[in-house]
Amino acid sequence: MMQSVSQIDWEDYSEAIPAFLLLVGIPLTYCIANGLLLGLIVYPFIKLFSGRGRSVNAMLYLLAVLLILYVLFLT
Repeated sequence: MMQSVSQIDWEDYSEAIPAFLLLVGIPLTYCIANGLLLGLIVYPFIKLFSGRGRSVNAMLYLLAVLLILYVLFLT
């Protein structure tokens, strides 16, 4: 698993921040699903705020909004 970390473009913050949050979120929450949830929520919004919102598929924005609603109302 750690070999994949070396392939992350750490110079591009719009890629590095969601990957870092995902990697840190898994052991801190003791749950793989919560780490993935954190990464999937943060990724499209960081891309949007960095000006590269068109590089993300619209379905990922929808998924991020649905995951936010899941966290707010079902947990």
